[in-house]
Amino acid sequence: MKKEKMLSLWIAARAVWSLQEGIYSVASRKQTRLEMRMASFAFLGGNPKIPQSTAERDRQAIGAVKAAIVSPRAPSCGLIECEFPTLSALNKMGDGSLRSANEVDQANIEFVSKLFRAISPPLPFLGPRTWLIISSAASSSFCEKAAKATGGADSTIYLKEGIPSIGGRDVCVLVSPSISKDYEIAKRLVSNGNKVVIVNGLAKDQKSIPENATMAFFLKPLTYNSQVAGYLVRIYPGAWTALDAASGATLGTFSDTEILVPGTNTPDLRAAVRQVQTCVDERAIKARQSS
Repeated sequence: MKKEKMLSLWIAARAVWSLQEGIYSVASRKQTRLEMRMASFAFLGGNPKIPQSTAERDRQAIGAVKAAIVSPRAPSCGLIECEFPTLSALNKMGDGSLRSANEVDQANIEFVSKLFRAISPPLPFLGPRTWLIISSAASSSFCEKAAKATGGADSTIYLKEGIPSIGGRDVCVLVSPSISKDYEIAKRLVSNGNKVVIVNGLAKDQKSIPENATMAFFLKPLTYNSQVAGYLVRIYPGAWTALDAASGATLGTFSDTEILVPGTNTPDLRAAVRQVQTCVDERAIKARQSS
C-alpha cells in the first residue's frame, strides 16, 4: 500500500512538472519571439539609438544577447560576444590606476548580474542551466563579488579551480576573459553544445574568437580631433551602424561580411571612422559658410 501511494505521488509530481515545463516553454518562446521582433524593429522601424544612460545600454545589450542565444549568426557556433565601454568616462587618474580597475570590475559585475538574471530560467529545473564563469586571471575578491551578485557559488565557476561538468545545453556567461586559456575553454564548451556569452573580453588575438561567432552587442566611441564624434553600434540581429554623436543620425551600415576583419570576429573601424570624419568636416564647412 505504501509503495502504491509513493508511486501515485511520483506520478502526480511528474505530471505537475511536465505541465510547468510546457507552460514555461510556451511562455519562453513567446517572450523570445517578442524580444527578437523588438530588436529587429530598432533597425527596420528607425535608426539604432546611441544609449544615453547605463540602463538604456544594458537593455540594448541584454535584448541583443537574448536574440543571439536563440538564433546565433552561425547555428553551429554558440559563441556570443558583448563588448562596450564599461565606464561612461574614465577618471583622471587614467586607465592603469587601481581606482579605474576597481570601477571597471564593479561595472562589469553590475552588468553581468542583470544579464544573468535575464537569461536564467525562472526556476532552476526549467530549461538549460545558466553558469557564471570567472577568468583564471581574476582575483578571488572579484570572484566572490560576482558570485554574490548573480546568486551564489553554486552557479559560479572560477577557472583557476578547474571546470566542473556542464550540461551540453547550458548557457555560460564568461566575464572579462583575459588570457588564452579562458578563450580555449570557451571554445571547448561551445564545441560540446553549450552557448557561451563573452562579456568585454580582453587581450584578444586573431585566434581567440572563431570567425563564425556572433557579436550580439557592440558599442565603440569613434574619435576625431580628440573628441568623440560618433559611434559604431551593433545590436543583433541588426546591422553594424555608424552614428553621428551630435545628431544621432545614421552615417552608414555594414554587414558582418563587410566590416569584420577576415578570419576574426573583430570589426575593422576604418570605414566607420571615415564616415564620422566626413560628417564632422561637412558640418564645420556649413557652419563657416553660414556665419
